[in-house]
Amino acid sequence: MLKAVGQALFSTGLQNPKYTADQEKDKEKEKDYEIRTYHATNWVSTTLSGMQWDTAMNTGFRKLFNYIQGNNHNKVKVEMTAPVSCRVDPGAGPACESQFTVSFYIPEAHQENPPEPSDPDVFVEHRKEFTAYVRSFGGFSNENMKREELLKLMESLQRDGVHYVDKPFYAAGYDSPFKLTNRRNEVWVLKKEQE
Repeated sequence: MLKAVGQALFSTGLQNPKYTADQEKDKEKEKDYEIRTYHATNWVSTTLSGMQWDTAMNTGFRKLFNYIQGNNHNKVKVEMTAPVSCRVDPGAGPACESQFTVSFYIPEAHQENPPEPSDPDVFVEHRKEFTAYVRSFGGFSNENMKREELLKLMESLQRDGVHYVDKPFYAAGYDSPFKLTNRRNEVWVLKKEQE
């Protein structure tokens, strides 16, 4: 158990989902975001409703950490991966609850046949291939930072005349709370498929 906690908290060499980066750079200006097409993969997820992004992330993380520690039908320990993603489906108004889906990428060794969760609130999610606009930022991320970075990303996409889906959107974190420097956080906005 301690080794697993240490791995989850201190390791930077965690498996990440594979994606293809769009190499097409605008010659006139460097973009302040990336375009990534993520391959179809399995994730383990849990969905919570609430007003607080950070509270949902913490609760969801604990449920998913229990899953990778063996709280699944096979009692299999699953390696920690990165990022921890959080899909946000915003509520209809400012005082409405949002829906948060917190997810861990399932490592390669378990992609074909993910262990079935024991917790009824945890489920295996198959994500089809998707393209996202990604803005990276450092530091210890919090709700306000995520919102600010998301707004900056959307402003950049509007500036560049790019079509995107304004909701749901995602936040992704790559580091343990104990990593103090060179932290990596991202916000993702999905590419709008042309009709």
